[in-house]
Amino acid sequence: MTEYLVPTRAASAEFTEKRSTFIGQVWPVDSEEQARARIEETKKKYHDARHNCWCYLVKDGPVRYSDDGEPQGTAGQPMLAVFQKEGVTGVCCVVTRYFGGVLLGAGGLVRAYTQAAKDALDAAGVSVVRRWVELAVDCPYSFLERVKNECAALGGAVGEIGYAAAVTVRALLPEERAGEFAARMIELSAGAFTAVELGEVLKAVPVSG
Repeated sequence: MTEYLVPTRAASAEFTEKRSTFIGQVWPVDSEEQARARIEETKKKYHDARHNCWCYLVKDGPVRYSDDGEPQGTAGQPMLAVFQKEGVTGVCCVVTRYFGGVLLGAGGLVRAYTQAAKDALDAAGVSVVRRWVELAVDCPYSFLERVKNECAALGGAVGEIGYAAAVTVRALLPEERAGEFAARMIELSAGAFTAVELGEVLKAVPVSG
């Protein structure tokens, strides 16, 4: 089964290095057209900036980057390397630089653009996209935290929770752990409640941020 990592949400982060302001932005994207649109939006928004450097990686598609006037190899490639190192795809990143009058040198630029991309990715968070088995558990309120803990221990994620006379937990489990989770529910409750399989879903679930 294939799984891959994507940004959880759009996000930005900003810092200043030797009077130059760096604004890093990250977006989840499904196509090159989406990535190009984000880049153009940013160029218009920060039209007065010295540089709007960018990169994008489209799932099963193109990988592109631009130094946008910075010395070759000091911006776009280091930004791209951040996402390749983290294994994140389906992402567009633009780092805007307002020049502060102090030259950073090639090494300083690489470090600054790398930090800007990494800070923006940290702010966006990372989700894993994979096929999950969704199960529903109707249990007493007193068991809620234990059900959630069992789900997490098996590499799963808790989806919607319904609150009524009892609690209904929608749990997402990796395909290979769904049976084990169902068995644990029977064991945990001494057969008082069970996990009912609802089907499979392809979904992004946050793993960080």
